[in-house]
Amino acid sequence: MKVYTRKGDTGETSLIGGTRVKKTNIRIEAYGTVDELNSFIGLIRDTARDKSAEDTLVEIQNLLFTIGSELAADPGNNRMVLPQVEDEDIKKLEEEMDRMNEELPELRNFILPGGDQASSFCHVARCVCRRAERRTVGLSEAMSVDEKIIRYLNRLSDYLFVLARFYTYRHQGKETLWKTRG
Repeated sequence: MKVYTRKGDTGETSLIGGTRVKKTNIRIEAYGTVDELNSFIGLIRDTARDKSAEDTLVEIQNLLFTIGSELAADPGNNRMVLPQVEDEDIKKLEEEMDRMNEELPELRNFILPGGDQASSFCHVARCVCRRAERRTVGLSEAMSVDEKIIRYLNRLSDYLFVLARFYTYRHQGKETLWKTRG
């Protein structure tokens, strides 16, 4: 299988279902940002010394492919049956956050991104996740998007914040508190 097709050389790409759209289309922006997020989560997996979240991160990456495929599908032209985000997927993130929070000191102040390398990558992924959520919300304003995708992305950004704190704690890093001027 060749990686290149030359079909995108004119600034267009195909959705699942065959519809051609500009690469600047909001649908492409949404699933492209989800793909970017997935790559950062791979980076988190590769840099974390504590592997207790490894299975959850792999599940998240697989689900991000699911989300990407749903966002890449032309609802009026797609005949493929695509996997869906389920309420249980959102609940799993909440349970994982609760589990990690049991070990963490109470958060009483805003913290600056950082703490150790894996934690820093979590913060970057959290920001990319928020952008993916914004792009998906924008897409939902123009056409139908499964609301569970938006809920999942929202919860995932929370999960990545807690995971950043968890890695800082487990890796003996230091949380730096935000200090206001004055």
